[in-house]
Amino acid sequence: MIRLLALAGYFYQSAAAIVLIFAASHILPPADYTHLSLALASSQLLCIFMFEWLQLAGVRFLAAARGDHAARLRLSLITGALISAVILVVVGALASTTVALPTAVAALGLALAVLQGLTDLLFMMIRVDGRLGTAGLLLILRASILLAGAVIGALIGGSTSATLTGSICGYGLSLLAGLIALRAPLRRASLHEVRTDLAAFCRYGMLAAGASVIHLTVPVTIRFLVVGHLAPDPAASAGFSMAIDLLQRPFSVLVSAIHTINYPEVVFKFEHESELEARRSTARLFDFVVCTTLVLLGGLIGFLPDAGRIFVPHAILGSFLDTAPAAAVFYFFHTHLQATFAVIPHLRKSALRLVVVAGCQLALVAAITALAVARGASPANVLAGAAVATALVMVLASGPTVRFRAVPRTALLAAAGAAALLIASFCVLNSQPLPWLVAKIALAAVATAFVAWRGDFLMMARRAK
Repeated sequence: MIRLLALAGYFYQSAAAIVLIFAASHILPPADYTHLSLALASSQLLCIFMFEWLQLAGVRFLAAARGDHAARLRLSLITGALISAVILVVVGALASTTVALPTAVAALGLALAVLQGLTDLLFMMIRVDGRLGTAGLLLILRASILLAGAVIGALIGGSTSATLTGSICGYGLSLLAGLIALRAPLRRASLHEVRTDLAAFCRYGMLAAGASVIHLTVPVTIRFLVVGHLAPDPAASAGFSMAIDLLQRPFSVLVSAIHTINYPEVVFKFEHESELEARRSTARLFDFVVCTTLVLLGGLIGFLPDAGRIFVPHAILGSFLDTAPAAAVFYFFHTHLQATFAVIPHLRKSALRLVVVAGCQLALVAAITALAVARGASPANVLAGAAVATALVMVLASGPTVRFRAVPRTALLAAAGAAALLIASFCVLNSQPLPWLVAKIALAAVATAFVAWRGDFLMMARRAK
């Protein structure tokens, strides 16, 4: 139940973010909504640039530490976060004069990035400490407060600044809740010890964060090349853009949630227990990630026609449905290259390898996409080519995983694959009348529950003991 609560926290957070987008678009005038969207996107990017290295280093180092060592690492992480916050404010204040945003909005965006980075760091410490239930509740609390604060600010002030101010209040309350819930000791350390920790964080965390940024650049590159080619056809461009926007989130949220819940245990066993135990723990993580994303891929393909008819504007529905299955397949491979195939290099702190792999994916996908666009390929074929390129990089990057011999269970993979194919086949079945759609959903739920039962995914902690 605790793991289920932690998963629920991630999905609730994602759903609340989507609700906020729709609510703000209805409340704010178009110009203010545009400024809000740009400010939120900019603050998110700044947060990744300035705090992601601490997040990655914190999970990798703190999950393996205990006692006084863990208490010292927490102090070093907080010190690093405060230094990053100061640098972000100074550099951001200088750079804000060059962006197309009002000064007040840029300042509020900087404050939002700082508060988000500090809050994420606190929540990570609580999660890595083994308190998954508390971390899940904090995620739900933060998402609720942020949604309420932003909506109330938009309703009262009716402007970008008021909406951001409401979000900042939400992050402030969330930060206070995180400080109260942390309850983990901090150990006073010498300047030399803190500098040593920060140097270790930098060597690993900044390279790993750089690899993440390169991976994030891949879909942006595809979008830039394809949208430029489709500019004369706005409907095709909009359908492609919607597909590449929407279909990334399900995989990224699911895989991030699973890694957040299980990766600290994998790190601890890798550092402190036998190689056999480390291999078993890593294989269970791969079971969870690969099988659930396989079923998710089948679900996306199977229900895209139904979801498209309900939610997608009719003018772009055709181009969306043509592109969406290929986008889902691409993101399936892209997410596993970025997350699953990176587990063993992360465990071995081979951050440079992560950068090389990410660079190879970006170069190969960009080359194939540019060639396909130049030859007049459809957006679906372009994404199919990007998926093939990513799969090829996965094969080339699989050496550490293969040598570690942490492989998912064959029977479980077969069950997940069969369930995915069954659910994906629903795309050719008519969903009218309504009972047919309900029957398809019920059958998909049964297949998903069967895979979850066979994998015993939410009881992994008990099995590991």
